[in-house]
Amino acid sequence: MRTALVTDSTADLPKPLRERLGVFVVPLYVNLGGRVYRDWEEITPTEIFAKVRSGEAFPTTSQPSPEDFARVYGEALKGADHALSIHISSKLSGTVQSALLAAESFPGRVTVFDSQAASLGVGMMVLRAHELLMAGQGLAEVLKELERIRADHFVRFTVATLEFLKRGGRIGGAQAFLGTLLNIKPILTLKEGRVETAGRARGERKAREEIVKDFRAWATGRGKVRAFFLYSGEEEAVRELKAMILGLGLPVEEALVSELGAVIASHTGPGTYGFYAYSL
Repeated sequence: MRTALVTDSTADLPKPLRERLGVFVVPLYVNLGGRVYRDWEEITPTEIFAKVRSGEAFPTTSQPSPEDFARVYGEALKGADHALSIHISSKLSGTVQSALLAAESFPGRVTVFDSQAASLGVGMMVLRAHELLMAGQGLAEVLKELERIRADHFVRFTVATLEFLKRGGRIGGAQAFLGTLLNIKPILTLKEGRVETAGRARGERKAREEIVKDFRAWATGRGKVRAFFLYSGEEEAVRELKAMILGLGLPVEEALVSELGAVIASHTGPGTYGFYAYSL
């Protein structure tokens, strides 16, 4: 059985990589200044941040429609028996619901998988699924591995400004003001598909040290680990974090470094960086 892979734009996989692997992508939307843009296709995070700095209202985002998914499923299934559709956490977006509705038009031919992750957390599962399918694994084996990664992976990230999280309802206004005043950087994670605080640090350097400490505790005693680094805006901070992680002396492989797309960056703001990892 030939299985096609479908994901959404929040997987933040670079376009050349997606095209090389033959992964089908359904874009989410960014609503900014009275216009609607397709994520990764019609607007960049840099453009969003520039517009916000110039006085534009903060962006909002929206999920693809079931019709968007149906069009992509129809295309994917022209050359495949089945489609495995891997998406952003259903606790963060209605994307999975749209995918499930569209899948009803293709009975028995589409499997929708809720990653309970975002950005490269979705992307790393897509890449792992592709690797296993190319190795001849069946759909059941691939799903079993995705469920394992979903249940046991590492994610930490931090942000340069709390304003975007505040606007998105992730933290309260008083907390955002106090954090900015004291140069407190939140260390964030995802638990069961929701963004949660994993800690706080005073300043950039301490934040990176805390992330590295948490990762060392998670990774010690495991086998080989693949790490997927993400950032928005300047790449310098994530380069430094990556050097610290790869310098721990643990069996960590740098799998990918990618900039956040416009949808995820709309919720986290400029200067966001961090990484996902899973063990083999």
